[in-house]
Amino acid sequence: MARIIDAPLTTSESSGCDPRAVHGTWGALDAAARRGLAYTPEVAAETAPLYEHVKHVIPAVEWPAYAPLISAINKMKRAKHAVILAHNYMTAEIFHCVGDFRGDSLQLAREAAETDAAVIVQAGVHFMAETSKILAPDKTVLIPDMRAGCSLAASITGADVRLIKQRFPGLPVVTYVNTSADVKAESDVCCTSSNAAAVVEWAAREWGVDRVILLPDEFLAKNVAAQTGIKIISWHGRCEVHERFTAEDITELRAAHPGIVILAHPECPPDVMAASDFAGSTAALQDYVVEKRPAKVVLLTECSMSDNVAAAAPDVDFVRPCNLCPHMKRITLEGIYDALANMQHEVIIPEDVRVRAKKAIDAMLALPKEKPRAFEIGRPEVAVELV
Repeated sequence: MARIIDAPLTTSESSGCDPRAVHGTWGALDAAARRGLAYTPEVAAETAPLYEHVKHVIPAVEWPAYAPLISAINKMKRAKHAVILAHNYMTAEIFHCVGDFRGDSLQLAREAAETDAAVIVQAGVHFMAETSKILAPDKTVLIPDMRAGCSLAASITGADVRLIKQRFPGLPVVTYVNTSADVKAESDVCCTSSNAAAVVEWAAREWGVDRVILLPDEFLAKNVAAQTGIKIISWHGRCEVHERFTAEDITELRAAHPGIVILAHPECPPDVMAASDFAGSTAALQDYVVEKRPAKVVLLTECSMSDNVAAAAPDVDFVRPCNLCPHMKRITLEGIYDALANMQHEVIIPEDVRVRAKKAIDAMLALPKEKPRAFEIGRPEVAVELV
């Protein structure tokens, strides 16, 4: 399941089952050479410890194509006082070999707010880079590919939120972090899948209401409503990765792999959640695998998550139903190298938008830290009002 680098990504490719196909792994591995980088004995020795983290994903014969870029990126980080924030959905060579901080969007938001680095490179999608810039306006925030978007973030605008607030005056607006800065600027508080239920409960208490607006993911909204008992108003947004999982997929997995443990992300449809053994954010899914050590497991989330968790749980057998995020897969080693080398693709946010968006993120970050909350399986589905 290695990936060849420096190949274009197309939407049609994103539905395949092998990340190598998405990244053109069957082509020439010459991205490093075209940047004047070579696999020297020094590079081999320097990167050998890193290869131990990805050898379950990248064949040894392909490592010489990755190692020169990895070495050069890590040297540039030190020279430019830069850090790389690597989301759980990054491919293993990025996540384990150049990422300084790794985790879900909540963890990365906290790191962006606290790091003393001068430059942040967001190995994730555009809304994550915006979040970093919102929290660290004095830092240069780069994203390796400006096309790395998000179906959820693209599903709603700040103007949409303003209209929703006019329709439901006096209700708190909780927006998923998977939204643009413009949307966050119209919100009262942000949330992630790690803390969505806790944030909704907090907002209902603070506003003294029994209804909360939770935007824009309708499946997350339905799953949170089932956990909290709070009435939810939401939007028709969906994650193009998680919406493709079905309860039938789970039935087939259980038939093909007796005894398998099935873990689902709360952006999945409610019937998928109900048919799973455990549900939670990417951080919660990783914690479950590392702590419980199931003999065989499947993660119903983005494909690269399994590769990255497998490094921390080598004794666990992972079955990988590969739903790829075409936007996450636009972030590549060579894109990171070029961004740092040329200081390109800087994320800029108008200051008035940034200040208002920061209030919503700060409200989330001010809540007590807690272990990523699991979603209790088996609760009856709750209807939400979609606008």
